[in-house]
Amino acid sequence: MAKHLDLEEQEQLDQLRHFWNTWGVLISSVVIVVAGSVAAWNGYQYWQNRQAGQAAALFESVEASLRTGDQGRMTQAFSDIRERYPRTTQAAQAGLAVAKAMVDAGKPDGAKDALGWVAINASDEGLKAVAQLRLAALLLDQKAYDDALKQLSNKVPAEFEGVFADRRGDVFLMQEMRPQAIAEYTKAYKLVDEKIDYRRLVEVKLGALGVSPVAAAANGASPVQGGR
Repeated sequence: MAKHLDLEEQEQLDQLRHFWNTWGVLISSVVIVVAGSVAAWNGYQYWQNRQAGQAAALFESVEASLRTGDQGRMTQAFSDIRERYPRTTQAAQAGLAVAKAMVDAGKPDGAKDALGWVAINASDEGLKAVAQLRLAALLLDQKAYDDALKQLSNKVPAEFEGVFADRRGDVFLMQEMRPQAIAEYTKAYKLVDEKIDYRRLVEVKLGALGVSPVAAAANGASPVQGGR
């Protein structure tokens, strides 16, 4: 019996050797790749968490400087966060906060710089869209109409499309381009959910231009009463 078992075990060992000689290198390679991928993923997660933590600390510096009105510290903190951690959410949020502070301080050029940076570098599409909207508003105030339209011509998340159309209407209206303004306001009226109060503002703008929002939306055209 012992001899029979020895022969059986020897046969199994031979089969195992044959299997390993045939597939061993491939199996080892797969194991190494999987292990490497897991290690890389864990490393990436650690790196992301570390980046977020360090960016959060700099964002707190930006917020603290905003509370105290220390513009020098604010500028330095924002410069640091966008240089070291440009793809973090905190960097984009810092840019929006700095831009608002600059506008409040009567420094539109500083605000434009901060918003322009967020519009280009933000990893979050929503924050990028907010920056583009605010930058377009500043450019509109400065009568830089072509530049404002450039900011409003980018692809944005669906929830921003109506607001972008409304703002394009504002730009065209400021240029006395009435048909184009009506077309954009009509588009905005269609895109903005009727449950949102913002839609009422668009309706008022169309009404001021002699347009029935409901009729315009239904017809896909802009019935104008008088005017240019």
